[in-house]
Amino acid sequence: MNNIVLPGRAGHAGEAGATVHPPEVADLIVAYIEQLGVEYVFGVPGGAIEPLYNALARSARRGGPRHVLARHEAGAAFMADGYARETGKIGVCCATSGPGATNLLTGVACSYDNGVPMLAITGQPALPSFGKRALQESACTGVNTLGMFRHCTRYDTLVSHVDQVESKLVNALMRASKAPRGPSHLSMPVDILRSPIESMVPSYNLRSLLHRPALVDDALVRSLCEEIRQAGRTVILIGGGHSCGESIEAIIKLAEMTESCFVTSPDGKGLINTRHRLYRGVFGFAGHQTADQVLQDEPDLILAIGTTLGEWTSGAWSAAVLNQRLVHIDSSEDHLLRSPMARLHVRGRIRSVCERLIEMLSEAKLSNVSQIGLKNPDYMLHERDKFVSDASPIKPQRLMRELSRLCPSRTRFFADAGNSTAWAIHYLQPHDRRVARQHDYAARNDGGKRRKGDAGWLRVLMDFAPMGWAIGAAIGCARGNPKCPVVCITGDGSYLMNGQEISVAAAEQLTVVFVVLNDSALGMVKHGQRLAGAEPTAFELPTVDFRMQADSLGIPGHIIHSPEDMEALDMAAIFSRKGPTLLDVRIDGEEVPPMSLRMKTLGSAQ
Repeated sequence: MNNIVLPGRAGHAGEAGATVHPPEVADLIVAYIEQLGVEYVFGVPGGAIEPLYNALARSARRGGPRHVLARHEAGAAFMADGYARETGKIGVCCATSGPGATNLLTGVACSYDNGVPMLAITGQPALPSFGKRALQESACTGVNTLGMFRHCTRYDTLVSHVDQVESKLVNALMRASKAPRGPSHLSMPVDILRSPIESMVPSYNLRSLLHRPALVDDALVRSLCEEIRQAGRTVILIGGGHSCGESIEAIIKLAEMTESCFVTSPDGKGLINTRHRLYRGVFGFAGHQTADQVLQDEPDLILAIGTTLGEWTSGAWSAAVLNQRLVHIDSSEDHLLRSPMARLHVRGRIRSVCERLIEMLSEAKLSNVSQIGLKNPDYMLHERDKFVSDASPIKPQRLMRELSRLCPSRTRFFADAGNSTAWAIHYLQPHDRRVARQHDYAARNDGGKRRKGDAGWLRVLMDFAPMGWAIGAAIGCARGNPKCPVVCITGDGSYLMNGQEISVAAAEQLTVVFVVLNDSALGMVKHGQRLAGAEPTAFELPTVDFRMQADSLGIPGHIIHSPEDMEALDMAAIFSRKGPTLLDVRIDGEEVPPMSLRMKTLGSAQ
């Protein structure tokens, strides 16, 4: 085969002086990734995936997609997750065969249960060695990783012939991108990856293939419009994720048109301004009494928009939501299956449904609407003493207040599984923010400017919630949007699992502040045992000086004992420097997080 110059962009001539190399299947895969606008592939190399890394190295030299080296494959998947949430693009991660693939599995499963688009590529030994006990063989004749991925992906396949590469790759990208969104997995034998090809120019135009149609059932939306017109009092429950993120201006406009109080699911809190006059708090895990109350007061209509209605998002399947006053609006059939008692199901792209509903309501007369939402109540009033406490060690509630106050207005907060999630969901309340234009429906719709990512200022996990996710996801977010400040709130247990990934933020010079809640315990386990009257066991962690560990990596760190220590930090300097900072926060470990809903579900609260 004649050597050709790799193009600088898919379908375009290469730059003068670019490295000449015969194109391989791996180069074609990178060309498709580049066509998507994806700049980074997160992973850990190995022999079976080496051709893909060679292709990424060639790509990086010409300004195309490049690799980001994770410290563990699960961290690579978490980074791809965070990158996808921030950019709205597909997160791409890769690993070698065998243990590389199984290490990746937890992060892929996390994206599956949280609806995050991802492409996971894992290596395999060469096809002729299948069944011969090749090193790290993970095909059907070895440790069958393909079978493992089948249960937590939207698309899962082994590429066994060069002629399959493009069709299977495009199928994987389409399945990852369209509702229900999630990860796709390609298992690639090393000899397929390094197979020569005539051209690395993609045959398919992904922009048209991945386009999401409007999907509006006009008759259903008209029925919903009539329900709203007849209702005296409507409450809106806003979910999280991409579907609600791209629709939030329309959702808030709908609430304002109908004077409807709104609450959010735990993962939806980051999409809204917590000081909006109609906001009544979080409903579900770590939620607020005001949110419970507005639903318990039996409104005429409940609009659940873009929410899974799982344990954490439905108040543990509360009858206050799951009743015949419910209208469930979602693009996912899986979500709608959880509300068979609903008065009405409206399936379609949420943004399109809400925009059409606004048009119809603008033409209608809303004579029955009650003027109720004149003032945002203080939904943390009953816990104000902890929120403003000057005690040392610092109360977690006070820490959330200080982070809300001291971090820049554009900060993205990632809260890890466990107590970190509970404290953040309940207490984080940024002060300035995203208020003037975030919910300005007219401004957002003039010129057709749309959000690309999920746009949430607070990002948490629902359902499948692995410890350490936030550490990698925060790095992936910062890599996708390096101009935006990022804060990762994690526990000492999660940090001991995945804290090594902080060195990736250092290597990439990413501005991420890692806030480690240090109480020498697996906090949710400890408090769960106490609340349940269970044996106090297996929650103790060693006392660790995480600042010293950060220092060993060349990362500045600070130990925080009190609110005064937080005040003494030069946060402007921390957020202006390139590279991560670690805050080792010695919290009051006796403070019980808002986890009563979880205890109720487990049936073990005393």
